[in-house]
Amino acid sequence: MSPDEYCQQKTVQSGSSFYYSFLFLEPARRRAITALYAFCREVDDTVDEATDGSVARIKLAWWRTEVSTMYKGTPTHPVTQALQPHVATYRLEEQHLQAIIDGMEMDLDQSRYLDYAGLTRYCWHVAGVVGILSASIFGYTQPQTLAYAEKLGLAFQLTNIIRDVGEDARKGRIYLPVNELQQFGVTAADLLNSRHSEKFEALMRFQTERAQKMYDEALALLPKEDRRAQRPGLMMAAIYRTLLDEIARDGYHVLSQRISLTPLRKLWLAWKTYVRS
Repeated sequence: MSPDEYCQQKTVQSGSSFYYSFLFLEPARRRAITALYAFCREVDDTVDEATDGSVARIKLAWWRTEVSTMYKGTPTHPVTQALQPHVATYRLEEQHLQAIIDGMEMDLDQSRYLDYAGLTRYCWHVAGVVGILSASIFGYTQPQTLAYAEKLGLAFQLTNIIRDVGEDARKGRIYLPVNELQQFGVTAADLLNSRHSEKFEALMRFQTERAQKMYDEALALLPKEDRRAQRPGLMMAAIYRTLLDEIARDGYHVLSQRISLTPLRKLWLAWKTYVRS
């Protein structure tokens, strides 16, 4: 199996909605974004699948070294071997890849966030910087496009947090800010024990409205000159915003189930956005 095939398999197996936007890219950019996504999955799985935090830290330290090795031209892992040819072409900065690893390590150090400012810092590491790297691969001519991509990445992560509230709680992680839980009268025990209530619905409505506003702010930043090149991000925005609508329509029952869109619907949304953009 070649490095590119390894990354492709990793992406398909993840079942991620991002895969549908990759399908519309030219081959070189598709290989690059697939390798970037596979890298994110590898370091994320290092933390999510670890039963021992110290082992996870050792593995993340290995990935830090591997990224540095990739920039020296001698990667050893299939993912970095697949990503390395695209580093110079799309001006992918090492500090951004290292920042993603920093974000994954935050999950080992912290399972609660006191306020939205703290949560935003985490979201930047695991999603905002991914948006910047992705926009570089898709192509851009205006510096403002990177600001759009960064904010769009934050919106995606806020959506993930809303969708995965119950699943994350079962892993012992609560990303919803503590002061906002207190504001709406929802306790950590409510989340850990999947206790759905009107208070919880109000909390989630607040989270959803903030995420939707983040999408609006991101899209307002995208210069018209780069809109065509950045269509993959717009496709993902269409899919994720539709997911938020579905979660709201279902009454925010995210504590005991994972709400998702069908593959066919994701493909339809991606195609429709591709044509309109």
